[in-house]
Amino acid sequence: MAAPTKNVAKPDPQAGNGPAAGALRFLHFSELLKRSICVGSINNRIAKVADLVFGQSEPFPEAVGIYVEHGWGNATEFISWDKVIKIEDDAIFVQPRPADRYPPFVDQPGWILVDKHLMGRTILDIDGRRTEVVNDVRFLESQGRLLLIDVDLSFNGFLRRWGLGNHRWVKDDLISWKYVQPLSLEDAIPTDRLKLSVTRYQLQDMPSEDLADALEELSGKEQQALFSALDPDKAAETLTEAEPRAQRQLIEDLTPASARAVFDHMTTLQLANLFTSLPQEKMREVSTWLPEARAEAVRNLMSERESKAKDMISSEFVEKPLSARVGDVLRDLRSAGHPPRSLSYVFVVAEETRVLEGIADLRDLVLSPDEATLGDIMISPVVSAQATDVRDDVEKMFEKYGFSMIPVVDDQHRLLGVIRYNDVMKGPELNT
Repeated sequence: MAAPTKNVAKPDPQAGNGPAAGALRFLHFSELLKRSICVGSINNRIAKVADLVFGQSEPFPEAVGIYVEHGWGNATEFISWDKVIKIEDDAIFVQPRPADRYPPFVDQPGWILVDKHLMGRTILDIDGRRTEVVNDVRFLESQGRLLLIDVDLSFNGFLRRWGLGNHRWVKDDLISWKYVQPLSLEDAIPTDRLKLSVTRYQLQDMPSEDLADALEELSGKEQQALFSALDPDKAAETLTEAEPRAQRQLIEDLTPASARAVFDHMTTLQLANLFTSLPQEKMREVSTWLPEARAEAVRNLMSERESKAKDMISSEFVEKPLSARVGDVLRDLRSAGHPPRSLSYVFVVAEETRVLEGIADLRDLVLSPDEATLGDIMISPVVSAQATDVRDDVEKMFEKYGFSMIPVVDDQHRLLGVIRYNDVMKGPELNT
């Protein structure tokens, strides 16, 4: 769970109901909702708070106004935040109406209505991989500004909403706003159709296994929103790790264009395993989204158990020539942005022929002198599969040697690609 925002200051207990000038204080939405709005004195109540409206700003959203309720639950007017004079324990005092009434509320792109868009929404806990509910929202007030700083997942929000704020059954469970921004503000806020989740940046850092677990706990639009926020490479990893039921649902929601972007990052074997989880009609449809040569390779893997190693290879691996120096290789690896799963080994090949000469473990690279060459530190000969080896042969090699990936070579021992353990040893059995 993300760490809660640090307390920055306490209100002055001698300052009366409102904050002292320049003081900071925390407020909760559950306490402000339905609070009276007054002009001049507490006896001149003109409305109640139906919702608070915030606009996007860095690092936290800032209040832009109050959505006003006038009896019968009808919220029709908008009081901009610059008209707010002070917030007291029993009322919010505002400037008088500029005319007979305040202007009507007109939603704007990017605006957040706290009650409508946040309260009761589901949030994905990136550490526990659980779904939690937002029970309250906490603000920081300072010098007339009101900032939305975090959300509270604890039961205390319910207590505050019923006027029981003095009774705290559990500790507040606060998550800073920076960790709970909607997946797509443009979609989530105006249409109110997405629930809260972690930021796009954080999604890319989550292990694909954990993302797959999280997707299986969500449903419908929330699942679709989370998956669509992933980069194609991360989406491919996650789709591979997901259970068949979740795979079917995710594929059902993909457009052909977005599916092709994801499929480009999957091996032929991963696609074959994925397609076995789909109904026949959907499998035929999805096959048309692939280039014909690749679709044929997938069909071959699905139709015969004696599929060949050359049909299972992945092109995501690192190869370097014999003469490459360790320091140069490490600099290249740091800057090239290789997928983490491709970095277990560096495959060492002859400069011109691409004949596989050896293999260098990443740990050996890190511990070797920068001036050493790959030829100096590589392990040789290399356990490899022939392009014509059948799947059973490849599985036996993995069982015997316990490698995370095995290189595939042709009859002249030239490197063609690699087969990963997870692609062969995990996932549903292919049809015979």
